[in-house]
Amino acid sequence: MLACAESCTGGLIAGACTDLAGSSQWFERGFVSYSNTAKTDLLGVPKELLLSQGAVSEPVVRAMAAGALVHSRAQVSLAVTGIAGPSGGSADKPVGTVWFGWCMGEQIRSEMLHFAGDRAAVRQATLRHALAQLATWL
Repeated sequence: MLACAESCTGGLIAGACTDLAGSSQWFERGFVSYSNTAKTDLLGVPKELLLSQGAVSEPVVRAMAAGALVHSRAQVSLAVTGIAGPSGGSADKPVGTVWFGWCMGEQIRSEMLHFAGDRAAVRQATLRHALAQLATWL
């Protein structure tokens, strides 16, 4: 079973999964944790981690992926957090920066990518990459 924890995609990954007939056989739940408070309340991401690292960071996405497993009945999770734009970027974290996390049991993989394009393009690229990489790990 799969659980997903989404920030910048706002539920697009869960939506893509549940668009498929029969997905109830393998999709357990999705968390849309757009705000820092939601990341803490829904997934158990420590407030201190969010304050020290920022929501768009490797430690936070790893905590999101782990939290999705802890707060679900899934065996596999994926998490995404990023800056889809058009605003919100910085020199260190420009628009298009996305952190990905995948968790299976005790193993967590993470990766950061930069996507070009407008908000919709960044979100769609995030959706595609998250699922494609998950498929390579399973």
